[in-house]
Amino acid sequence: MSAPVRSEARTEIEADSHDLRHGRRDRVLAQMAEHDLDILVLGRQANVRYVTGAPQLWVAGTRPFGPICALVRETGDIHLNSTWDEGIPDEIPHERLYGLAWNPMTLIGVLQGVNGAATAKRVGTDALTPTFAKLLPLAFPDAELVDGEQAMRTARRIKTAEELTALRGAVRVAQDGLASAVAELVPGASERTLAGALMEAEAAGGVSTPATQDSAWITSRDTPWRRAAGDGRLRDGDLVVVSAGVLADGYVGEVARTFPVGEITDLAAVRALYARRDALWNSLIAACRPGNPAGALLAAYESAGEPIPPAPVAHGLGLGFDPPVVSPHLRATCDAEILSEGMVLAVTAHVWQRGLGAVFSRDAVLITADGAEVLSISPAWRGQDG
Repeated sequence: MSAPVRSEARTEIEADSHDLRHGRRDRVLAQMAEHDLDILVLGRQANVRYVTGAPQLWVAGTRPFGPICALVRETGDIHLNSTWDEGIPDEIPHERLYGLAWNPMTLIGVLQGVNGAATAKRVGTDALTPTFAKLLPLAFPDAELVDGEQAMRTARRIKTAEELTALRGAVRVAQDGLASAVAELVPGASERTLAGALMEAEAAGGVSTPATQDSAWITSRDTPWRRAAGDGRLRDGDLVVVSAGVLADGYVGEVARTFPVGEITDLAAVRALYARRDALWNSLIAACRPGNPAGALLAAYESAGEPIPPAPVAHGLGLGFDPPVVSPHLRATCDAEILSEGMVLAVTAHVWQRGLGAVFSRDAVLITADGAEVLSISPAWRGQDG
């Protein structure tokens, strides 16, 4: 196995490139016009990064709403919550930066100073807490407060050329991590050993922020959708998933593969299970066409005769996770969401056989005018070739 190739991903101290941040911001300003929003007040980390191009502190969970940035449609001015200038784009001058504050009225005072705040008629936010629902009218006295998340979702849905370059870079780092973990797939190794090899390679590629909670697990031979119970040590015949996910320059790259370990008792049965995965994958890729509903990915499982996993079978990739989330629990929403050229999805194939385990794979897929382009190229088990 060749050594991981160092990626172009940088440490999180520089602003996003000029073309990347301006291309995204133009989309947001167009959606503000479409939704008749005079000002956007954003608190969600991915939305703030999308608009500003300034790196944000990544956290694994959600956090309460706070006015982290404000974008004025008429002037394009951005006001950003930051306690330093490092990583702040040139178009956001020092005087439009404001620091952290425990007292929410201090933040309201900042918003009152935004050019156009006093005369704005419609102000959008991407979330609200009860406190800020009461306080924001003090900053925008003549404005109607409306949901601005739909404008942000529409802007973020289709990737710019620069975003696709960033996504490809994130996927490359994930691929390198996966390849390093695969090199450790031998009987006696542990799930933690694989995870360590994966994360070491990702760090060597310039990324120390994983995007997924779990990196390697032995699939259960007794229960679908489960990892095997036990000590996490790999044994002959185990089907082991290696799942790599990184957050590189704000963009999530994901790739996952399943490999048998050591000596396989029933090689024909394992080959048949991989063949089922391949048939399912072909159906999923065929569903990834512009004009199809996102629910077509659920229908792909049904047409292949495979049970639909309880977890999402696809979700949007970008600055974090983007819509759609394709899950059997959101069927009506999935059927209403139409796939479009320029969307990027993390697509999952999962098949299971009692006594063997599961074959699981995940790839980043770009929706193109002609269908789908798989962005991830990673090692796969070739034992099914005979």
